[in-house]
Order: sequence, then structure tokens, then C-alpha cells
Amino acid sequence: MMEDGQEKKDEQVENNDDQKNNRREEIFSEVVRAGRRTYFFDVKATRKNEYYLTVTESKKRYNREGDFFYEKHKIFLYKEDFDKFSDALVSTLGFIKDKQPTGALPEDENTETNAKEETTSDDYTNVEFEDLEKKKK
Repeated sequence: MMEDGQEKKDEQVENNDDQKNNRREEIFSEVVRAGRRTYFFDVKATRKNEYYLTVTESKKRYNREGDFFYEKHKIFLYKEDFDKFSDALVSTLGFIKDKQPTGALPEDENTETNAKEETTSDDYTNVEFEDLEKKKK
């Protein structure tokens, strides 16, 4: 019986080591902060030392209790797809730049504007300078 328990522990240690090895070390990284979002462009290597790209979008969110967490979305892009992805991205961005209606705000600006409009005075505590003087005495 003792041996079976030890075997399970050894197996768990091996599995933990495998999981650690599956996490790839970042070779290169760029961060883009864009309004309420942050994008991470990370270059990593496969076991065969072939580079690939992970693009992560991270947004700070709040749950009902008011605690924050980060919502993340990830794309893995491998070298055999780099050219196709790059071509499609350039083409799509070109389309947007050419066809964007004039006077329309980019999404981030709309989001920021809407967030400001949704904020009410009830969201803030009104502090008067007189209140600060009373606290000093």
C-alpha cells in the first residue's frame, strides 16, 4: 500500500514538471496599451525551437462584489501562417482606413465617452475644503 501512495506522489511530481516545461519562455515581448485594453505580443519557442506568436488581449473587469479580474483572449500564430495572417491584417486595416466614415470615432474613444456619460455624481463623494479643515481640528 505504501508503494502505491508513493507512486502516485512521484507521478504527480512528474506531471507538475511536465506542466512547467509546457510553459514556454518568452523570447521577445511587446506591450500595447489601448484605452481599457492591453495587448501583449509574445514570441515563444516550441520544443523544436521554432518561434510562434501569442497575441493576448487583456481587459480589466469587475464582478458583482466589486473585485477586479482580467478577462483574457489569446491567439496562437505559428510560422506557417505568418504570411497569410500578415497579408489579411494589412488588407483589413487598409480597408478600415479607406472606408471609415468621416467624423466617426474609433471604438476606444466611443467607449471612453460612453463610460464618462454613464458616470453620475452619485458615484463620487462630495468633499468640500471646509470638511478638511474640520477634520484637522
